Amino acid sequence: MLQTEALNVRYGKVRAVEDVSVQVRRGQIVTVIGPNGAGKTTLLSALMGLLPSQGGITLSGKHHAHPDVQDMVEAGMNLVPEKRELFVEMSVEDNLVLGAFHRRRRGHRDHAQDLEEVYTLFPRLRERRQQLTGTLSGGERQMVAIGRALMGRPALLMLDEPSLGLAPLIVKEIFRIVETLRERGVSILLVEQNARAALRVADYAYVLEMGRVTVEGPAQDVAADPRVMHIYLGKSGAGKGSDGATPAVLAP
Repeated sequence: MLQTEALNVRYGKVRAVEDVSVQVRRGQIVTVIGPNGAGKTTLLSALMGLLPSQGGITLSGKHHAHPDVQDMVEAGMNLVPEKRELFVEMSVEDNLVLGAFHRRRRGHRDHAQDLEEVYTLFPRLRERRQQLTGTLSGGERQMVAIGRALMGRPALLMLDEPSLGLAPLIVKEIFRIVETLRERGVSILLVEQNARAALRVADYAYVLEMGRVTVEGPAQDVAADPRVMHIYLGKSGAGKGSDGATPAVLAP
């Protein structure tokens, strides 16, 4: 679904993302974890075409040398940004319908069906569909942001810190929905500081530190890596996973 080769992003002379290669297979949840300032949001912004980058980005078999937001959306990619970027003075339903804009522009008139699917996934939004988005709770706004992205029928959905600022029960619900989306065939690239929750739902994981991938592997192996356990999960590791096998650490 998505593959990058040695992706680099600079802010002036500062290299924020350096030689990053990630891959997302169809129907997978792939997570990128790491500390603040590691380059996680920068990575997503570059993939979406919001920031200039160098290196290869291939989406659904098509190479994009210089990604452009409109082109990436047309190709099946969508991003739910960390700040959600909703229109707070518009209703929930109007925000959702805006997510189908590029499909309507191409002549598709099936947004009512997509809207019904979003309401099935998020019953709370159906109840609040005529409510101003600015009056919603943080968790409800996150549901609107994800629902709006789904209205574009993305093949690859990128989520930037979906649990940020949410209560534990809402976080649990958001991650349950993420798993449901995978079951529906949506590929997901998930950036998260909540490493424990992210590794629990993901199929594959990357650890990004100072703009570089330092650890990668199947999510359960990354979760069992002693360094990841100590720094990101608050546990002490003894050098081996719970099954006695040495975890997959593919980068120094």
